[in-house]
Amino acid sequence: MKFAPDVLVLLGGPLVATPALVAAAGRARLVIAADGGVRHAAALGVEPALWVGDFDSVNLEDLSRWAHLPRLEYPRDKDATDAELAAQAALKAKPARLLFAGGLGGELDHELGNLTLAVALARQGVRTALSSGPTWAFALTPPGLELDLAPGTPFSVVPLADLEGLSIKGGRWELEDARLPLGSGRTLRNEAVGPVAVGLADGYGLLVATALE
Repeated sequence: MKFAPDVLVLLGGPLVATPALVAAAGRARLVIAADGGVRHAAALGVEPALWVGDFDSVNLEDLSRWAHLPRLEYPRDKDATDAELAAQAALKAKPARLLFAGGLGGELDHELGNLTLAVALARQGVRTALSSGPTWAFALTPPGLELDLAPGTPFSVVPLADLEGLSIKGGRWELEDARLPLGSGRTLRNEAVGPVAVGLADGYGLLVATALE
């Protein structure tokens, strides 16, 4: 699983520092920690340049360890999540690719919010992914995306709207110019036989893959 983000955003969800995630984190030119996500910095071998949030989920140890970091501090009663605030800060660097580490798992409402945020960013032209380490989710928008997945890697295309002109190449089951309505499970649990290319004419969704490392 290879992904080279311009900006890495550390979120507070579950995270395993897999080799693929550590390698991706090391490629980022800017690291932003969102609230309690700062706790993942050491495991990924990165130093945040900015710490954003309301700091309601940060323990005393991390407050002391990372006290030197520049902060953007917000009140707890706010109209945006810490992930959104970190994304707003990230967009100022004009990234082509953004990775949320620690954005999957944990509380369901926040996980869904993170996934839809990733799609919204992709629709603005920022290729966006989320990872817990073992699991990766890539925002899927037209014209599609290509991933260098190892043979045998499980992956799924999950529609978040009706998908038109969907093609899948490099999987055990391939598609060509297909229509996939919202709610369809037709493209769940495929298997890579090499690099995977997903084409899309209209709609948006997610490509979810499980790393084999």
